[in-house]
Amino acid sequence: MRHTIAALCTIIGCASFGVTKGQAEVSQDQFPPKTTGDLVALCNATKVDPLMTAALNFCNGFAEGAVELALGYESVARKDRQPFCLPTPRPSHNEAVAQFTTWANAEPKRLEEPPIIGLVRFLEQQYPCLHPATTRTGKDQRSPS
Repeated sequence: MRHTIAALCTIIGCASFGVTKGQAEVSQDQFPPKTTGDLVALCNATKVDPLMTAALNFCNGFAEGAVELALGYESVARKDRQPFCLPTPRPSHNEAVAQFTTWANAEPKRLEEPPIIGLVRFLEQQYPCLHPATTRTGKDQRSPS
């Protein structure tokens, strides 16, 4: 599970992503994030933002916790399936944050969802498992025919 958590950290935001000029700075009101839009803002804090370190650290911790929760719940509720399968090789930090940001902004109502819902939906859509019998190890558990 630790490999999955480290992978999610890569997927969602262990580094800042260059944002467009004029984007608002992160505010104290976005801690903790109430929406996926708040999470996107935290994960995209730039070097000029006074709260950059806190925002990126919160983003990373939130992402790790979300993966633990999603995969932990699935391991208890549905032992034969995980909600998403992270790719190998993993995308770069900047690619991962860009993917999440693009996905969230593609449908404005996504930005209003609770942040854990937005994050897990992104991972499920971006990194679906190839077969419903795929387990956390990524190996197909069907018996040979």
